[in-house]
Amino acid sequence: MNKFWAEIIAGLIPHKHTRNRWRGILRYGVKNAYKLKRRVKHDHSTPKYYLAVCAIAKNEGPYFKEWIEWHRKQGVEKFYIYDNESTDQTKQVLQPYIESGIVEYQFFPGRKRQLAAYDDCFERHRFDARWIAVIDIDEFIVPIKDNTIPQFLHRMEGYAVVEINWLVYGSSGARVKEEGDVMQRFRKHSLPTHRLNRHVKSIVDPRQVCCMVGCHEAARISGKPVDPNGNVIKVHFGDRKPQQDVIRINHYAIKSYEEFLAKQARGRARTNSLRDDGYFDRYDLNDLEDR
Repeated sequence: MNKFWAEIIAGLIPHKHTRNRWRGILRYGVKNAYKLKRRVKHDHSTPKYYLAVCAIAKNEGPYFKEWIEWHRKQGVEKFYIYDNESTDQTKQVLQPYIESGIVEYQFFPGRKRQLAAYDDCFERHRFDARWIAVIDIDEFIVPIKDNTIPQFLHRMEGYAVVEINWLVYGSSGARVKEEGDVMQRFRKHSLPTHRLNRHVKSIVDPRQVCCMVGCHEAARISGKPVDPNGNVIKVHFGDRKPQQDVIRINHYAIKSYEEFLAKQARGRARTNSLRDDGYFDRYDLNDLEDR
């Protein structure tokens, strides 16, 4: 079913959380979802990786090394990277990781290609990884109560999706890009209860998920979604209080003002519109400082 009819039919469902799930299933195709469910039922192979990450990026070469090394330390074994027409040093930065097998690289040109990249990743690697985290290069998964992300995920194996809240980090007053890692340069963040932190990113069991609904939620063909405390999710993330006590996603949405301008010029992965100047002000939240 094409996107137009998926939106029309899903729009008739009043409950937003349910509506978004069916929006994804209808976009994927009910027949395809049924076939996938049958295929999963008869496939008993063991995934090669316990935890992988899927991300699409454009001109974010300077940030990849820190992002990959952080997540490797947190237990990520494989990275599926979709390069949306980068003109910087992205491929050169990634080359050592590609050669070692840590990164699988796909050049992925075109406009509004974010969901298409996620679709491609799931179709290619559905049986390769036990879990796939769908995040961006400015997002760092930070386990709080566990030593690694897999240690956290072992408690979630009875579920299809784990939704993890943001913690938005501001510019720390920086106007220009300076030397150093992102996580060291920007240590001031929003109040945990800030409305922006209701946003989530998903770590999914790709055998129970057909596709992503936008960049936040996953469309399940089976299983249940949970929050980081293992509570089954029944309402849309916008209607829930943020939880960062077990695990969180540090979201460095703007960095310095100079880096925000570069991000603004790159455009968005899902839409043709650019971020307005007010985006910086909305995300420049520096209420608390990390120790």
